Amino acid sequence: MTSTWSPDSWRARPIKQVPAYPSPEKLAAMEAKLRGYPPLVFAGEARRLRASLAQVADGKAFVLQGGDCAESFSDFTANIIRDTFRVLLQMAVVLTFGASVPVVKMGRMAGQFAKPRSSDTETIGDETLPTYRGDIVNGPEFTPEARVPDPARMELGYFQSAGTLNLLRAFATGGYADLHEVHRWNLGFVARSPMEARYRDLAARIDETLGFMAACGMTSASTPQIRETDFFTSHEALLLPYEQALTRVDSTSGDWYACSAHFLWVGDRTRQTDGAHVEFLRGVKNPLGLKVGPTTTIDDLLRLIDTLDPKNEPGRLTLISRMGAEKVEKLLPALVRAVNREGRRVVWLCDPMHGNTISTAAKLKTRNFDAILSEVRGFFDVHAAEGTWAGGVHVEMTGRNVTECVGGAHKLTEADLSQSYETFCDPRLNAEQSLELAFLVAEELKARRQPARELPAVAAQ
Repeated sequence: MTSTWSPDSWRARPIKQVPAYPSPEKLAAMEAKLRGYPPLVFAGEARRLRASLAQVADGKAFVLQGGDCAESFSDFTANIIRDTFRVLLQMAVVLTFGASVPVVKMGRMAGQFAKPRSSDTETIGDETLPTYRGDIVNGPEFTPEARVPDPARMELGYFQSAGTLNLLRAFATGGYADLHEVHRWNLGFVARSPMEARYRDLAARIDETLGFMAACGMTSASTPQIRETDFFTSHEALLLPYEQALTRVDSTSGDWYACSAHFLWVGDRTRQTDGAHVEFLRGVKNPLGLKVGPTTTIDDLLRLIDTLDPKNEPGRLTLISRMGAEKVEKLLPALVRAVNREGRRVVWLCDPMHGNTISTAAKLKTRNFDAILSEVRGFFDVHAAEGTWAGGVHVEMTGRNVTECVGGAHKLTEADLSQSYETFCDPRLNAEQSLELAFLVAEELKARRQPARELPAVAAQ
């Protein structure tokens, strides 16, 4: 794709998943207002993430990306933000030890307000209304008033993202992320888990490593890497008027950056090579993600890689596989092989959530923990067979103990889902299930680890 790019060149392309705003004038006025607001993230932060992802592409780091399916305006509280951040830190420490490499932490936070939908409308009884597209577009309540797309919601999304980012930065650098504290939280999880005996060995080895580091003088007071961590934000670049309004020229490089998040991805429903979403993302310099689903062909994937990463720059493009437990080992190998054959230096992540969604008899969407773990294992198996690096996991999770996914050590069943089923979109792993997944993935990583990665790297957090 050689045509000239500009922040608004996407408007001349075919577009999918676009809200039908009733007033173009109000939409244009809100876009103009947002263009005058400060950026939410900075180009230098995005470049730092890109450098970290380049390490992942070279097999020297691992990615943990997690957070809500879709953030809710009503969940904008310090406790909810803290709890999700805390569980991601806990997972990262366990995965760092399992992989023996640094873990790059990205939250689906501070901007994951829009959701793609399979239909433009929703019908309940005799009434049909526009579908709910996320709080930044319309409301989840099934009323005509709530379902009208409202541009004013973009401004609220901006301010909530700014508040969330402020708190995340404080948590990441203010001592809350101290390795010793995070490890103590993990010991508490191990003690109350039905699989305590299975996890205790890994927890004990982390404890020994921290003790050894302290004996060598590497303490929270003397080593900033122990008490602080890098934490980046990400979301699907779905609502393009909002994304364009927050796109800025970097004063140091002259390049365009999408300043709504450090990392943006294009979804499985909007990855058309000639479409608006790919057109917008190809021109910004942020690290980008691309969802790779079961309908992705080799030709499609290679064309998209050529479009989004024409210079083959490590850290620029992350391919997020979302095949489903039953399809990953059948469909993924050919794609990995083709990308590798082309010499493409991409990051591969596993999204084990979206291909494993099922409906219960009560018409609730859920996911089975065993299927999620099975897809992760299949993803690792494929990369081991192809001689490529399985670069990380991308999960929908929350720091709260909701009951939305069945299975796990506590053996949640469909009958348990009604206890605390809170999602408006897709089911999420709760805090306990998220940590359980991290411990089980760490076991997989330790078992597959190459001898060169035998030394623990917990200090890198």
